[in-house]
Amino acid sequence: MKNIPPETIKKLKTLSKKFETKDFLKDDPSQFIYYYSNPQDIELCSFIASLLSFGNRKQFIPKIKFIMEQADSSGGIYKWIKNFDFEKMFSISDNRKYYRFYSYKDFYYLFFELHKILLSEKSLGIFFSTKYQEALSCKDFSSGKIEKINLIDLIPKFFPNCKIVPSTKSSAKKRLCMFLRWMVRTNSPVDIGLWPWYSKNDLLIPMDVHVLEEAQNLNLLHKNATASRKYAEELTSIAKQIFPGDPCKLDFALFGLGVTKKNINSTLTVQLF
Repeated sequence: MKNIPPETIKKLKTLSKKFETKDFLKDDPSQFIYYYSNPQDIELCSFIASLLSFGNRKQFIPKIKFIMEQADSSGGIYKWIKNFDFEKMFSISDNRKYYRFYSYKDFYYLFFELHKILLSEKSLGIFFSTKYQEALSCKDFSSGKIEKINLIDLIPKFFPNCKIVPSTKSSAKKRLCMFLRWMVRTNSPVDIGLWPWYSKNDLLIPMDVHVLEEAQNLNLLHKNATASRKYAEELTSIAKQIFPGDPCKLDFALFGLGVTKKNINSTLTVQLF
């Protein structure tokens, strides 16, 4: 267990309280958590927004908004996906780039897999909850062969043909970690906490490049640490000492500190991990 100086703990608690406010939503992709009021729409909108949240905010936020605006013509993102209306805009044969290296075709596959999920369950949250409970009751977990089941490792299994959902084992899966932070954490002015069935103590800190840099500056992680799954887990373990039961509170402190230092609130570039 890493020995964290009391002054560092005090500083991080102060920073977390400073940055975890409604103002955080203004320029952050977390603003899309509140685009809809219906939970079925909120889950889907948030999932899609998180997957697009890399690169320059001035570029990816309009791309997220465009998808939601198209969906609004069908009465919301839930109906747009379930009724297959997305095919009017995103075609399986369209290889044009939609955002960075992802094409319209790539998004078709994302929406198609979500469409299949919504045909099997009433919502994305119910589907993930059911699959998570099934995983917990599997023989390998019950026997101790599998020590821990993390939802960010299960989610990619349901999107086998989709490049957009990160699946590499060594990846920190920053975008999925951010999505789960939004859905799971309660009593937050930012995160919405729709999924009480998953413990916020099991969340991993989204390993943004700014989070990594500030963790290194504060000697929470060594200078050679990378934005990988290994160090996301290590930083989360450290965060549990500072914020027992809610390690992702540290995300606000480190991310907010990094943004403030660089004074790039409106032009922040977010790394893809």
